[in-house]
Amino acid sequence: MTLKVLWIGLLALSATKAPAAPLDQSLVPLSRPAESIVLAYAQPTRLRPAMRPESAQVIATAARPLDLPSLGPDTSLMPYKRPKAVEQQALFKKRKLRKGSVCGDIAIQGKAVGKVPGRIKACGIKDAVQVTSVSGVALSRPSTMDCGTAIALNEWVDKSVKPTFRRRGPVVELQVAAHYACRTRNNRTGAKISEHGKGRAIDISGFKMADGEVVTVLNGWRKNPSKKQLTKIWRNACGPFGTVLGPNSDRYHRDHFHLDTARHRRGPYCR
Repeated sequence: MTLKVLWIGLLALSATKAPAAPLDQSLVPLSRPAESIVLAYAQPTRLRPAMRPESAQVIATAARPLDLPSLGPDTSLMPYKRPKAVEQQALFKKRKLRKGSVCGDIAIQGKAVGKVPGRIKACGIKDAVQVTSVSGVALSRPSTMDCGTAIALNEWVDKSVKPTFRRRGPVVELQVAAHYACRTRNNRTGAKISEHGKGRAIDISGFKMADGEVVTVLNGWRKNPSKKQLTKIWRNACGPFGTVLGPNSDRYHRDHFHLDTARHRRGPYCR
């Protein structure tokens, strides 16, 4: 009994005199102070970002004196509206181009000719047109052909000739060596009728630039940079046209490109 009483007394003495365990060693952490909870709820939470500050242009416009004239397009936040006269001029030009177009394409300028009879039975064109320009590039002389050839010529000029000569040019004119003519191939006796006699062919001998320079097939085919450019447009003609002949084909085409829309069973013939 005495030992039991002594043991209980020692436990009570250790409980009253032992210092409190630090926070990092205590089994139960200290309670959060009440003032910290109040401060946490008192601080507002920002759910949205701050607004973007106004630009220097907006500030300068707001501070601009009212008696100054309107700002020009180079300094104004919004450019001037297009003048009515300019708008009407553009509409007039477009109306004029539409009126002078053929083959249902405003980019192909010329006039309808109708039926062109041939002195030989295999020659002639059913619905001919006389083309003066394609995609804004003039032909050195009005050229008679059918619409299929005119459309192919326009596509070639727009997608190949103009982009190829953009830096050197722009190209403003095609030098036409031949268009419709009722004759045999290469004017040889007994040969088949040429595609020229059917309105399906055109020969191009050179390309005139805006500064007056003329790149000819004869002189440029073997000279750089003309050779590279001429080779490129010769190759790109193969597709829109069914037959493409150049200086490497034979002696008859050493000074021009022959382009026609004849179709071959094995696809375009390009040489």
